Amino acid sequence: MSPVLRVGIVGCGNIADNHFQSLAALPDVEVVGVADVDGARARSFAEARGIPAAVTSVAGLLELAVQAITVCTPHPTHEAVVIAAARAGVHVLCEKPIAVDVAAAQRMVAAAEQHHVILGTVFQRRYWPAAQNIRTAIDDGLLGTPMLGHCQVLLHRGADYYRSADWRGTWAADGGGVLMTQAIHYIDLLQWFMGEPVEVSAKAGAFVLSDEIEVEDTAAALITFASGAIATLSATVAATPNLGARISITGSRGGTVSLAEYPEGSEAVNDVWTLPPKPRATSVFASGLAADIPVADVNAALLPLHRQQLADFVDAVRTGRPPAVTGRRAMNSLLIVQGVYESARTGRPVRLPSAAADATFHHLAAPALVA
Repeated sequence: MSPVLRVGIVGCGNIADNHFQSLAALPDVEVVGVADVDGARARSFAEARGIPAAVTSVAGLLELAVQAITVCTPHPTHEAVVIAAARAGVHVLCEKPIAVDVAAAQRMVAAAEQHHVILGTVFQRRYWPAAQNIRTAIDDGLLGTPMLGHCQVLLHRGADYYRSADWRGTWAADGGGVLMTQAIHYIDLLQWFMGEPVEVSAKAGAFVLSDEIEVEDTAAALITFASGAIATLSATVAATPNLGARISITGSRGGTVSLAEYPEGSEAVNDVWTLPPKPRATSVFASGLAADIPVADVNAALLPLHRQQLADFVDAVRTGRPPAVTGRRAMNSLLIVQGVYESARTGRPVRLPSAAADATFHHLAAPALVA
């Protein structure tokens, strides 16, 4: 029998229950404590789930002799939590985005490597069978070299969503808008399929929600990859109704494959597939249109994917192998997002540093976006 792995959860917000349920379903894993700066919220979360301890600091959680933690705190706090855990020799699975600027992400990765701990990042949509089908077609050479990509994210977040918490839609607490908080999932998939991004040219702005948020509600970009391939990215949270997301990839052998998620939070399907054999697909619009998807419903629908990624992380901790999405690999999506913000601010194309190199971006507290 494997020894019990002692795990803690940092942050008791919306997504933390997915982490708890995923961990609780695994054999020989015990969630021994949770931490949240709001002590009442930590105690309520722990009591409702039978978790032994609730504390108000990362230091307090590390004192419980945890061997691994998962991080569900606001984006700008990830760096401090991860570095504290790494210095204590504790493995970490961090919610997306890994950080809100590339330099912070590099410090996190460096700390994990220095202290020989595993650092993974949650991008659970990689576990969609539709996403796995595309990755397999690339790996098997059926598609050839990906040469043209399209990523379209047409979501809806109304004023009520941003008014539900004072940190939503702010540079200080969210680190960005639609790109950083919602579209980064699909940007991760795009770069997973296309390769290392090297240049971005973009525009971004708050066209509909400018009275509610500081950050962008809409953005568009042209991305160039190390192979010479190109892709377009368009994303908004001002679409009515919510049309979900779609990614398509055309390869050098002429084939095109795609996936579509509709409604948001549902399992994606391969709606276009010109390669043999064609995977099973269902009608993308079978469920009808939905103008506003409650965040809690989206999170609940994604629980099966979280379970797969949390299981992968636990296995990585036990075997010493890299997790499915390492902290270093998670930087590529952040590089693209930060590149969009820099290009929108300067009006010029932006060359992206390698995820393995030193960051060259400024930390953009409030980029000057298109009006």
